[in-house]
Amino acid sequence: MVEPENDTITEDEAALYDRQIRLWGLDAQKRLRGSRMLLVGLRGVGAEICKNVVLCGIKTLTLMDHTTVTEDDMFSQFLICKDSIGKNRAEASMERTKELNPNVQIIVDTANVKDKPKEFFLSFDLVCLTCCDSETLLKLNDICHENKIKFLATDVFGYYGYMFSDLGEHDFVEEKTKLIKHEPKAQGDTNKKQKKEETETIMVKKSAKFCCLKAALTVDWTTETSSKRLKRLSSVYFLTQIFLKFREIYNRDPSSDHLEEDSRNLIKLKDEVMKNLQVDTAKVADDFTKFCMGELSPACAVVGGIVGQEVIKAFSGKDTPHNNFFFFDGTEGSGIVDQIGSDQ
Repeated sequence: MVEPENDTITEDEAALYDRQIRLWGLDAQKRLRGSRMLLVGLRGVGAEICKNVVLCGIKTLTLMDHTTVTEDDMFSQFLICKDSIGKNRAEASMERTKELNPNVQIIVDTANVKDKPKEFFLSFDLVCLTCCDSETLLKLNDICHENKIKFLATDVFGYYGYMFSDLGEHDFVEEKTKLIKHEPKAQGDTNKKQKKEETETIMVKKSAKFCCLKAALTVDWTTETSSKRLKRLSSVYFLTQIFLKFREIYNRDPSSDHLEEDSRNLIKLKDEVMKNLQVDTAKVADDFTKFCMGELSPACAVVGGIVGQEVIKAFSGKDTPHNNFFFFDGTEGSGIVDQIGSDQ
């Protein structure tokens, strides 16, 4: 949990953040104000996360993306202008990001996150990755886990989206309502006594332990305990691994420009991934290929909103965080929080 900054919040800041100070308290806002975050990937869901964390008032946000703006970005990336096609995504997103909240320092880095040394990540309190392949996700999660840096990974593939959270050993407080009973002195007939009940809100300290991404993706689903969970496990858990495998092999995401070819390859990868996990391929229906192309703006808004919420929880130490997955299935209009991994 980030420690609150010692200096007081100015009158302008108090006015700007008035609603959220009332919601989660002054100390939580001070912790947010002292937090440094790295956001990798400025496509649709990255733009949603960027907007949410900048508005809440963190100290510093570093936007990292080495890729260029394409026409597809016009459908879901609202931080860039139409004349930005061909420009670097992070640089194209900077101006509108700064306009959201001038009190947040915005830093742009156009390097490839794969080229950054371990020491680069040690200056951040939280690292959030989008648009990364599985090798990069696993490598950076290990770095963050070992150095007690909070870690989030997320992506949207058409109607589907996920978020993974590894906050290490995370301390937080949660509001609880406590019942206070008063029994007033009897007046007149003692049989007419009435108990007066009041409530007060108290803060309860709690802690949660998170597992690393590798443990969450390599569960042995053949054990008795795990196999029982398969019936209620979201298929998006397996779809996420299929999409990440596709990205690893083809260095891009499934696209409607290559609809037939990508659909065939996705089906092949589904069989491969499910076989490696020793799970029946029927768990994932083949028609998922119709709903996974591109980034849908509504799906980005839902997933980006959840990630923004979890960033606030991680920095402020207020309220119970999602431990450790959130899965969104736009074909069903459902979002599910699940805990998967060795520490479940």
